[in-house]
Amino acid sequence: MQIALFVGRTPSVKAVELAQAEYGDKVLVVAQKDSLTEDIDQDNLYQYGTVCRIVSTMPHDSDENCIKVLIEGQYRARVDAIENLADSQDDVLMATFERADLDVSMDESQQKNTIQALTTLFEGYADSRLRNARELTRVAKRIDDLLELVYFISTRVSMDLEVKQSFLEEDDIKAHINTLTEYLVKQSAEQNIEQDIQEAVRQQMEDNQREYFLNEKMKAIKNELSGLNDGAFDGEDDVAELEQRLEDADLPEDVRKKAEQELKKLKMMPPASSESSVVRNYIEWILDTPWNATTKVSINLDKAKTVLDEDHYGLQDVKDRILEYLAVQSRVKKLRGPILCLVGPPGVGKTSLGESIARATGRKFVRMALGGVRDEAEIRGHRRTYIGAMPGKIVQSLAKVEVKNPLFLLDEIDKMAQDFRGDPASALLEVLDPSQNDTFNDHYLDMDLDLSQVMFICTANSMDIPPALLDRMEVIRLPGYTEEEKVNIAQKYLVPKAIKNNGLKEGEIEIVEAALHSIVRSYTREAGVRNLEREVNKICRKVVRGSVENHGARAPKKAERQLVVVDDKNIDDYLGVHQYDYGLAEEEPEIGRVTGLAWTQVGGELLTIEAVAMKGKGELSFTGSLGDVMKESIRAAMSVVRARGDSLGIDYETVKTTDIHVHMPEGATPKDGPSAGGALTTALVSALTGIAIRPDIAMTGEITLRGKILRIGGLKEKLLAAHRGGIKHVLIPESNERDLADIPDNVKEGLTIQPVATIDEILKVALVDMPKPLKPAKVTVDKTAGKALHN
Repeated sequence: MQIALFVGRTPSVKAVELAQAEYGDKVLVVAQKDSLTEDIDQDNLYQYGTVCRIVSTMPHDSDENCIKVLIEGQYRARVDAIENLADSQDDVLMATFERADLDVSMDESQQKNTIQALTTLFEGYADSRLRNARELTRVAKRIDDLLELVYFISTRVSMDLEVKQSFLEEDDIKAHINTLTEYLVKQSAEQNIEQDIQEAVRQQMEDNQREYFLNEKMKAIKNELSGLNDGAFDGEDDVAELEQRLEDADLPEDVRKKAEQELKKLKMMPPASSESSVVRNYIEWILDTPWNATTKVSINLDKAKTVLDEDHYGLQDVKDRILEYLAVQSRVKKLRGPILCLVGPPGVGKTSLGESIARATGRKFVRMALGGVRDEAEIRGHRRTYIGAMPGKIVQSLAKVEVKNPLFLLDEIDKMAQDFRGDPASALLEVLDPSQNDTFNDHYLDMDLDLSQVMFICTANSMDIPPALLDRMEVIRLPGYTEEEKVNIAQKYLVPKAIKNNGLKEGEIEIVEAALHSIVRSYTREAGVRNLEREVNKICRKVVRGSVENHGARAPKKAERQLVVVDDKNIDDYLGVHQYDYGLAEEEPEIGRVTGLAWTQVGGELLTIEAVAMKGKGELSFTGSLGDVMKESIRAAMSVVRARGDSLGIDYETVKTTDIHVHMPEGATPKDGPSAGGALTTALVSALTGIAIRPDIAMTGEITLRGKILRIGGLKEKLLAAHRGGIKHVLIPESNERDLADIPDNVKEGLTIQPVATIDEILKVALVDMPKPLKPAKVTVDKTAGKALHN
């Protein structure tokens, strides 16, 4: 017979290779008594086996250490002794054997009758049990050798290994034939019983309804089995199983009472009715929901601090808040779960921080993505009157983790939508309100579930969250990382992760610190580290490709590895030309060009503002995909300039015959907001006076018609953008001076941060020269000198 074997053990693979090389493709195949043990000795192997010829070998599709071998049986052999070439268990097993041919002691007539009988029995067995019955029957009918037919049938039937092995070990061919015949007759009888059951069912049916047919067939099968087992039927009983689960479950008294009532209903319903499945599903959800099961929450502050520091670099505010929560929990037995909301641009580690907090506190972690969710039932569940009703994702997630106090991460909470199916953000109010969520009512369960022990953490890219929902949460801002923080994150986390994920080994690549600085400055401009991780992976992929081209798909041995050092000199060989220019301080002063600071959902950005004056009719135009608020800021800035024309040396007649065009580059990007008022005024003054603006300065602040600079938001993100862009001097509103206490020292280092109260203070710092006034100003000017906080 021919059969395919999968060979994975090292001695067996070596045996196949040795047989092909030195023994004419011959190999001795013996069955193992205990297939689970790895220790191969003579006591664990049967005495009789088969000498086979190796027809072909090929590698396994998914396991590189395994090969597929097609072998063809030659003759029976009795094993005398088994020995190794050496003492190692990885060496080839060698055996001494004797050929043991089996003699068929039957005359030709007996053999012919036996062949016919076996073929007929096998044909019936194949038709009822085997998929390719027609092909196997055709092959069996062509076999005219009795011994070959016995072996052919025995390989196709589902007999025990010991029985099949006895066909090799015993010399009595008649005993083999009897065993095989008894097995085939027994299988035929069982098939006849099944056919009789089907026939009995058909006779009892009054119509052709599918539901009635299945119920009657089940009854006939139970009756037949009861007769075979003296009246005892051991089939699984779903209702009995649910009853046992309900008895063993740890449920509150009101929940247990409700479940018992539903179970009584279920017992009275026909098993195949549609209402029965609805009630059964409801009881199963009640039993799956963790009403009282909890995990022990770790309150070891040292361990928690170590875990948080291992997983994330920086983010001190978040870490301090978690440690404060654990410290309070160590003193208070029952603490309502805090509702933290991590707000920051993409790639700063909000979602992964949730996993780290779960690990630090010993809670199970479950995540629910809210992006695009617009159905209230996703939160609260469907009422059971609807077809296909299910509990909400809150209950489903708790059932998945099987405890009532996990860490529940509500991801992208600012991306929820609403439509005719309800407002999911409003549905979250009950979930996230610490004074209400101990009695959360899911529409499907219709019973109060205690969520007060769940630690909820929300993430968002912006503060665009409904006010009522935001009021329930404690917001922690993650503004982004400085260059030094990004380099540290890359060294500790991103580079080792990229090396592992791309199949590199130790000693194949080294990305030096200077190269990481170059990537941060010249190839990425982001608040987080997601693009930085992509660029590091890009380098690793190119190194892997070079290694595969030199050494093939296998990883090179330690002696063959060639260290690739990536530094700031050869970084463009891997990443191409740089995408961004680092540092604006080297540029020359320009007329009408000023750098503003803007806030976006992906972090702070530098905003270039250009203004140009030209002969015309005194018209003001603006371009650059500007929003309504930005357009109003331009008009307000122009009014401020015209009101101070005399003190700024700008003649009214000049303004009257001059057109002003304000443009903000990257015209396809929408821009809006009032905080560019000070920068717009500076650009207009520069354009009308012809005095250049310093290139190493950036500013932010809303302008009033009286020239006052008002408070703005997103200061931390804007200062990070200035830090990334190489800005040296930043002007901020004086009312934002108190916010500098929350800015990390490493951000303030290298920046001169100067609070200003009026446009006059900005002009003194931003312009290369102050304009000469035509005559004393008509408006009162606050001449208080601005002071620099940090140098």
